[in-house]
Amino acid sequence: MKTIIASILLTAFAYLVTAQTFTDTINKEFVFEKAGTDNTLLVANINGDIHVMGYEGTKVIVEVSKKITAKTQQRLEAGKREIQLGVIDRADTLIFYMQGGCNVFGKQDWRPRNFGTRNKWSYNWEGDSDCDTKYEYKLDFTIKVPNSVNLVLSTINNGDIEVENVNGGLKVENINGNIRLKNISREAFATTINGNVDIEYAKNPDKPCRFYTLNGDVNAWFQTGLKANMNFKSFQGEFFTNAPNLESLPVQVEKESGDKGIKYTLSGNRFKIGSGGALLDFETFNGNVYLKERSQ
Repeated sequence: MKTIIASILLTAFAYLVTAQTFTDTINKEFVFEKAGTDNTLLVANINGDIHVMGYEGTKVIVEVSKKITAKTQQRLEAGKREIQLGVIDRADTLIFYMQGGCNVFGKQDWRPRNFGTRNKWSYNWEGDSDCDTKYEYKLDFTIKVPNSVNLVLSTINNGDIEVENVNGGLKVENINGNIRLKNISREAFATTINGNVDIEYAKNPDKPCRFYTLNGDVNAWFQTGLKANMNFKSFQGEFFTNAPNLESLPVQVEKESGDKGIKYTLSGNRFKIGSGGALLDFETFNGNVYLKERSQ
């Protein structure tokens, strides 16, 4: 056993000794050429965090911390050269993405591995089957935006997504990390696979919202006097709330025609909070949902 442990330690030490690391910080500023209520920031990351903060200014201020790790100096130089901040400016929309590596970013046609996207900005996950990056990379985004900007944010590995103090609509997707939305005011779509989804509303939403996690909890805070309709669905989780006026709604029957005939779906766990309003859709697989109203 001692021999095995010693071997593991030596292997780990050898990697630490031979690994080469490069860090850099990229700073840029932008303004929306076509300013308006539809202004949108899209950030498509692969490895790393995304942190977006709203403020009263007009500029989009981005700071990206880049880290490249490789086993040789030659591979490190390749990573330094290839991994960059990609920017697409479409006048009313700004797009930031990871440029380089094996995946090409752009407006994708539908392909099975592109997750059903058609004419949407995303990575081409099919890429070159022979492509193999010889280094590890991580980009951490810290961004200040005018607080009315709409946000479309995504990352996959080694990162959380955090948003605070924005009044625009939100679409936030993660795979292996948490989502935290703080002091938001409008409709939000937030989904992750391995992580928690935490939401804090400064003003209760008046449009439909959806919050989903496979392996984690959903923690949602709303202002006192919430008026909403709500769906809850979970395989192993439970629903908890301190909302004083919660009323069960009748089971909803949905009918859909198909090749095999008419399919009927029964939707249970539907509730009305207060006098009802925008739909709040909560779903987990292994976690709980906690919906709370702030105390006055």
